[in-house]
Amino acid sequence: MSVTQRTGGRPRKTSSTRKRPEGGVLDRETLLRFVSDHPDRANKRDIAKAFSVKGDDRIALKHALRELEEEGLLQRDRKQLKRPGDLPPVALLDITHRDNGGGLLARPASWNEDDGTAPAVSIRPPSDKGRGKRPAPAPGVGDRVLARLTRVDDPIGAPYSAKVMKIIDRNRGTGLGVFRETTSGEARIMPIDRRQQELAVGPDDTGGAKDGDLVEVEATGAGRYGLKRGKVVKIVGSIGGEKALSTIALYAHGIPDRFSEATIAEAEAAEPATMKAREDWRDLPLVTIDPATAKDHDDAVHAEADPDPANEGGVIVTVAIADVAYYVRTGSALDREALRRGNSVYFPDRVVPMLPERISNDLCSLREGVERPALAVRMTFAGDGRKLKHRFHRVMMKSVAGLAYEQAQAAIDGRVDAVTGHLMDTVLTPLWHAYEVLGRGRSKRQPLELDLPERRLELAEDGTIARVVVPERLDAHRLIEEFMIQANVSAAETLENRRQPLVYRVHDEPSLAKQESLRDFLSTLDIPFARGNLRANHFNGILERAEDEPYEQMVSEMVLRSQSQAVYAPENIGHFGLNLMRYAHFTSPIRRYADLIVHRALIGALGLGEGAITPEEESNLTDIAADISTFERRAMAAERETVDRLVAHHLAGRIGTTFEGRIAGVTKSGLFVALPQYGADGFIPVSTIGEEYYVYDEAHQALTGDRSGLGYRLGDTVEVRLKEAIPLAGSLLFEMLSEPTKMPATTRSYHKASRQADRQRVSRERRKGQKRAPRGRH
Repeated sequence: MSVTQRTGGRPRKTSSTRKRPEGGVLDRETLLRFVSDHPDRANKRDIAKAFSVKGDDRIALKHALRELEEEGLLQRDRKQLKRPGDLPPVALLDITHRDNGGGLLARPASWNEDDGTAPAVSIRPPSDKGRGKRPAPAPGVGDRVLARLTRVDDPIGAPYSAKVMKIIDRNRGTGLGVFRETTSGEARIMPIDRRQQELAVGPDDTGGAKDGDLVEVEATGAGRYGLKRGKVVKIVGSIGGEKALSTIALYAHGIPDRFSEATIAEAEAAEPATMKAREDWRDLPLVTIDPATAKDHDDAVHAEADPDPANEGGVIVTVAIADVAYYVRTGSALDREALRRGNSVYFPDRVVPMLPERISNDLCSLREGVERPALAVRMTFAGDGRKLKHRFHRVMMKSVAGLAYEQAQAAIDGRVDAVTGHLMDTVLTPLWHAYEVLGRGRSKRQPLELDLPERRLELAEDGTIARVVVPERLDAHRLIEEFMIQANVSAAETLENRRQPLVYRVHDEPSLAKQESLRDFLSTLDIPFARGNLRANHFNGILERAEDEPYEQMVSEMVLRSQSQAVYAPENIGHFGLNLMRYAHFTSPIRRYADLIVHRALIGALGLGEGAITPEEESNLTDIAADISTFERRAMAAERETVDRLVAHHLAGRIGTTFEGRIAGVTKSGLFVALPQYGADGFIPVSTIGEEYYVYDEAHQALTGDRSGLGYRLGDTVEVRLKEAIPLAGSLLFEMLSEPTKMPATTRSYHKASRQADRQRVSRERRKGQKRAPRGRH
C-alpha cells in the first residue's frame, strides 16, 4: 500500500507507509514532528492515512491529538493542526532587512505576538527557468511578498527558507532617508524615494544618528497629529560624504561593497601562478586594448596571416583571457564572495569589483611586460570570414603593450607615438587586417546593428558632474568586440561538443506581444514589418528604412524596447541579437561570474589542470544562472539610478531653466522627456499639459488631445522648463513649453479612447448639472 505525501506543497509517492511505533497509538513526539514537517496536511485524516491508523486506533489518535491541543502543544486552524509559532507552507512576508552576507530576511506579515517572537525567514533568489520566460522581478527590503516556505535544519540561521511567488507591494515599512535634526527635539527623516512620506522620529528612536546621516528607517505607525512616526534601524553613512549617491544605490539594492576578512586573507595569500601544465607563450606579441582609465586588463589579442597555402587570405586570431580560475577555486572564500556579487558594478564615481584588487588589478591583470597566466583560444578564419577551427590552450603570456582604444586607433589612422610606432607592422596592422576579414563573416551573419550612443559622466574632484561626454565609436572598439564574440562562440562550441554542462548567454526573440506593438507603431510611419519567423536582419531593415529620417532615433528606441532581455541559462536557446546558435561569456572572468564558470568548464572538459568545475557546481548551474542574471539586473538598476541622482543634483540649482529635450517615453500618466546633453530624463504629468483631455495612443506612442487632434509623440523635440529636482530620488519634473502638433492618421485604439473621453466628459457635466439643480419636495 502506498501513501501520498507532500513536501513543500507538491505531492510525491513513497513506496511504503510510515511505520508507527509498536503499541498501536502514535507517540507524542512522532505526532508533533509530523505536524511540523507537514503543515499543509496536518489533520486527523491525513495523519491516520500517513501512518495507516485504522479501526479503534483512530479513536485513540483523536484523543491523543486533543490532549496535545489542551496542553497548548498544538493549535487548530479550521481543520488543520499546527505547532504554535509554526508558519504555513505559503504565507505573506514583509522583507525587513539584510543579513551580514547581503541576503534578504523577512518576517510574517501577520503574526500573533502571544506566540512569541516571529521566526526569521531567509529569501532565496528568484529562478529564471524555461525557454523565453522573462526573469522574475527581484524583491528588496521593504517589499511585501507571497512566498512558499520550507523549514531549514540550521540551528544558527533562519529557521525558514522562502521562494518568492509574487511581489504584492513594493517598499513597505522600511526605507532609506536622511536624518535631520530640528529645534523642537523631534527629528525628521527625509525619504530617498519620493513615493515615501517624511517621518518624525522621537529622541528614543534615533539610533544614535546625527544630522545629515543616511539611515535605514522603519515606520512605526501614525502619530496623533501630522507626520507618521518612525525609528532609525541602521546608520548607513553620511549624505555629505564622498560617493554618497552611489552608496544609496548600493544599499537600496543590497549590493555588497566590502569584502569579508576571509576573502581578503585568501586574496593576499595567493601567489603567482607557475608554469605547471602551461604552454610558454611569453614570446607571442599579445597586446591589451582597453579604455584609458582601465585598471584591470583581462583580455589580450594577436593576429597574423595564416601560413597554410590551403587557406589563402585567411587569418589566425588569438584571444588570451586572464586565468582567474587558477586563483578562485570552487567553494573558496573568494568564490563565495564572487558568486554573492555576480559581477562588478560600475558607477561614475567608483567601481565595486567582483574580486579583491589583489586578484583583479594585480595577479590576474594582463599588465604590460609582466608574466601572467591565461586561458587562450587560437582561431583560424577563411578569407571570407568563416571560422574553420579553433583550439584552447592554458598558457603563460607577457603583454608587449597596454594600449588605449584612442591610442590604437590613432596609430592606424597615421598618428603613431613612441609606443605604437614599433608595433605597427608586427602587431597593429595584422590586427586590423584580421578585423577586416572577420567583418566579412559578420556581414553575412547579419546580427542586430543597433548602435545607440552612450553617454559618460565625468566628475569633478568634489563628486559633482564636470561634463557629459559621448565617446566616439571607433573601429578599435568594434575590433575588440568582434574578437571577443568569436572567442565566446568558440567556448560554447567546445563545451557543447564535449557534452560539458555550462552557462550559456541566451537572448530570445521578441515576444509576440512586443512584435505586434512594434508593428502597430511602424505602420504609422509606413514602414512594413512582416509576420512569421523573425531574424535579426529583419530589424536591420527597419533601421535602414528610418535612416536619415526625422524619426530615426524614435525607431531605434522602439526596436530596442521590443527586444527580450539577455540572461544566463544552462539550456541553450541561442542568441537572437547576435544571430548565433551557441554563445557563452568567456572573455571577462575578472568582472563576471558567468565567465569564471565557463573557464572552469573548459579546464575540466579539456583536462587543462587545476581549477576545473566540480560535479556539485555542475548540478547547481540552474540556480547559479538564475542568481547571476538577477545580480546583473540589480547592477544595471543601481548604475542607472546613480546617474539619475547625479544629474538631478547637478540641476538642482537651475530650477526655472529652459531646456531642449526629446520625448523618450509616452504613458497614460504623462511624458518622459530626455535631456540629450545629460543622458537623463524627467517627467511631465499629463494633468499639466494643455486645457483639454489627452488620450494615450499606444500604436502611435502619443498623447493626443481629444478635441483638437493635436498632441505629442515619442521622439518629438520639445522645449521644457525645469520645475523641480530632487537629488536623493534622482527625480526631475518638467513643464511643457512647446505647443502640440498635428498627429498622423489615428488608429482604432485612439478612436476608442477618444469616445471614452467623450463619455467621461459628458458624465462630468451631468454630475455638475445635478449638483446645481434645486432640491425637489418629497
